Amino acid sequence: MKVLLDECVPWPMHKLLVGHDCSNAQRQGWNAVKNGDLLQLAELHFDLFITSDQGIRYHQNLADRRIAIIEISTNDLGRIQANAMAIKNAVESIRAGEFLSLRIG
Repeated sequence: MKVLLDECVPWPMHKLLVGHDCSNAQRQGWNAVKNGDLLQLAELHFDLFITSDQGIRYHQNLADRRIAIIEISTNDLGRIQANAMAIKNAVESIRAGEFLSLRIG
């Protein structure tokens, strides 16, 4: 699966996603692109978008999106790493066009 990490997600998180092709907004040269436009670009090149932007579902129209979106509740790398299995399970189970809000303790 091709995964795009939002610029608010720490890049080292990609190490948890072994077997997936990961990039982030900065590596794509999209760090100045706003969320609506970023989602449109991401849909053309990626299967999954992971963000910690808690407002994305309220500020963007997610209906009819082809890209899967996982919203994680933190951008704290330690908490992300401590919840690696939950994140991996979410990535493996999400399907195109789905939105999942993942609470990380």
